[in-house]
Amino acid sequence: MAHVSVLNVEDDIRLDPERLGTLYYQLGHQGAEDVVCRAMEELAVRLADVDARFREHDWPELARMARGLIAIADQIGMVGLARVAGDVAQAARALDIPAIGATLARLGRIADRSLTEVWDAQDLSL
Repeated sequence: MAHVSVLNVEDDIRLDPERLGTLYYQLGHQGAEDVVCRAMEELAVRLADVDARFREHDWPELARMARGLIAIADQIGMVGLARVAGDVAQAARALDIPAIGATLARLGRIADRSLTEVWDAQDLSL
């Protein structure tokens, strides 16, 4: 009889709280909150677009869109998300299909947790 093992994946969420602090210092509370909210909305839209390019096997566009995620993630301190988006772009440029799938799955996991972490960090800066 075969045994099935379940692997629980715990990805490292790396945030740079100083980036959020700098935004709040430079833009004030309302300005920083607006920037963070817009960035998070844009990340959600672009993540869905990256996933759609994966389903369409449009590797050049997937790579381009993943690179676009990097600047947005960096703007609000999502260092880990930016790094993994770069990994997705690199895998897509290399046409390494298994790596694209694996890094894209990791990107989704990190994005979910990173968005929550940034939102929580934003609440702490009040």
